[in-house]
Formats: sequence, C-alpha cells, structure tokens
Amino acid sequence: QVQLVESGGGLVQPGGSLRLSCAASGRTFSSYAMGWFRQAPGKEREFVAAIGWSGSSTYYADSVKGRFTISRDNAENTVYLQMNSLKPEDTAVYYCAAGKTIIIAALSRERTYDYWGQGTQVTVSS
Repeated sequence: QVQLVESGGGLVQPGGSLRLSCAASGRTFSSYAMGWFRQAPGKEREFVAAIGWSGSSTYYADSVKGRFTISRDNAENTVYLQMNSLKPEDTAVYYCAAGKTIIIAALSRERTYDYWGQGTQVTVSS
C-alpha cells in the first residue's frame, strides 16, 4: 500500500549535482526496500541504486558507484538519490520503486518492485 512521487529532476551541467526525492504515502513504507531506476531514450530501463528496510544496506550499479548516494528517512517517508559528478550519459527519466525481497541480488531487478513512481527527468548537458 504505497504511492510514490518523484521530484528534483532538471537540467544540470556536466560535473554538477542534483538530489532527487521520492515521497511515499502509507504506513508500511519502512518495511519496503527502495530502488532507483532510469531509462534513457532508445535504451532499456536500468538499475541505479537500492536501499534496504533500515537504510543499513545500499547497492549501486557500477556506472554510478562513487558518484551517487541513496538514502532514506523513514520518519519522513522519503528516499533520496544524491547525484554528484554528473555526466551526459546520466541523462534519463529516473524512477523510484518499492518492493520486498530477501534476496540481495533481486534488488537490481525491476520485477522485484511492486510500486513505481511516474518518473522525473534528469538532463545533463552544457
């Protein structure tokens, strides 16, 4: 019973930063793992980052390791994606998702997630 709404996207120069937010409704938010995915024009949707129920475990795609940070504030029912050192290839629609799994590897699979936001556009260009 989760509804997700992303915000924070926009136009940024290469090397710049953005912070995406995903606001969730529902008291069961804290029991869900949360993930971020993205889809660029002409490409498949791909995994970006995920965070476990308590926020103690985080996982990242190789393409964003060292640049992006996922976090969550269960008291505020919000998950964040801090994006630093942005590159043009990061340009995509970014989606927030919520799901449940006991398999760590499943966090990178979109079929793990039961609820999805509508997405927010991130454009990295000079």
